[in-house]
Amino acid sequence: MRQPTVDLTRTVERLRALSDPTRLEILALLKPGEQCVCELTSALDAAQSRLSFHLKVLKEAGLVTDRRDGRWVYYTLVEDAVEEVATFLTSAPSAGWRKAARCCS
Repeated sequence: MRQPTVDLTRTVERLRALSDPTRLEILALLKPGEQCVCELTSALDAAQSRLSFHLKVLKEAGLVTDRRDGRWVYYTLVEDAVEEVATFLTSAPSAGWRKAARCCS
């Protein structure tokens, strides 16, 4: 069976977004379901501006989506995007990636 094609540019962007402890905490908080930005701010004990920056990075990487309801913004984890990253990490060696040249075969 053929491995699915992976968009490496998108995968790299998502991995970069995951390279920050605060952003990983945000994803963990969103795992059970949608959260209001006020709930995230309280749970992380973070300034709203700092949290907004991290949420922007996650949104641009396609890992979270948002919706506005009045003055509040609610965030949701994009399960397919997270699953895609996990699949890449667990199957990359067998997915036909370029293999490093062996210098001493």
